[in-house]
Amino acid sequence: MTADVWLPIPADQIEGLPAPAESGLNYRFWDGGRDFPADPADCVFYAVPYMRGTEVAVRPLAAMTSVRVVQTLSAGIDHVEPGLGTLSAGVRLCNARGVHEASTAELALALILASLRGIPRFVEGQRREEWYAGFYPALADKSVLIVGYGSIGAAIEDRLAPFECARVARVARSARTTERGEVHALTDLPELLPEADVVILSTPLTPATRHLAGGGFLSRMKDGSLLVNVARGPVVDTEALLKEVETGRITAALDVTDPEPLPAGHPLWHAPGVLISPHVGGSTSAFMPRAKRLLAGQIARYATGEPLRNVVLTTE
Repeated sequence: MTADVWLPIPADQIEGLPAPAESGLNYRFWDGGRDFPADPADCVFYAVPYMRGTEVAVRPLAAMTSVRVVQTLSAGIDHVEPGLGTLSAGVRLCNARGVHEASTAELALALILASLRGIPRFVEGQRREEWYAGFYPALADKSVLIVGYGSIGAAIEDRLAPFECARVARVARSARTTERGEVHALTDLPELLPEADVVILSTPLTPATRHLAGGGFLSRMKDGSLLVNVARGPVVDTEALLKEVETGRITAALDVTDPEPLPAGHPLWHAPGVLISPHVGGSTSAFMPRAKRLLAGQIARYATGEPLRNVVLTTE
């Protein structure tokens, strides 16, 4: 008996995949195109096309009556959740923990430094041939709050270490202690926000975190502080953010927005003190080798019956 594995990367480009003759697995390439590569009913392992949106991610799920594993190549799973109700019980949903930490943490630091040190102003000054000398804020001596202290949040803190921050506070869904220190619960945010010069959002998008950074959250942020979002756009209430940045009280650096892509004419484009990057936290040269290693490892574990990594949930 053979079964299909759907991959968004051609199988001949992924080292370490189990051999079809030995594993009984047929590799089918599908990157979200209009036509499916084979009958979805024969697919047992579905690796979701990367950055193709919810419509593509869930399109084959209802017909995947034999699927046992759904593997995303993103840290978040919100783009596949709408289709999970069509799956049979016992399907394991796995995320891409270990793939995006380096790239997303790099971008978080880039956005912080660019915003604090005035890089967008310098770029505009170069275009206009204007010399914007003066004093600018430094990351050194700043208090930083990381909201969403999973693997990406921890990777961000790793990269903050050389910058001589005065303090790094950590927040996750529930309190715990790590080697670096205390991780606060989300319920502690009202006390932590007024103390932070930089607030970094790296939390998954869940019902509990949708519009987490709303009017109350933003109003508690310190005057002159910076909000950095490398999580998901809807973690921030866009209208509430616009009200704050338009007064000049806080600034923002956003890799993700709501709506996304940000349409032409949207007020966020030209809001004062807002730096926008086009959801490129994980889209770097570091992505492909890590994604390939993840897929090869997960499929090998599936083929031999070993426990899968990064299981986020199992359907009921």
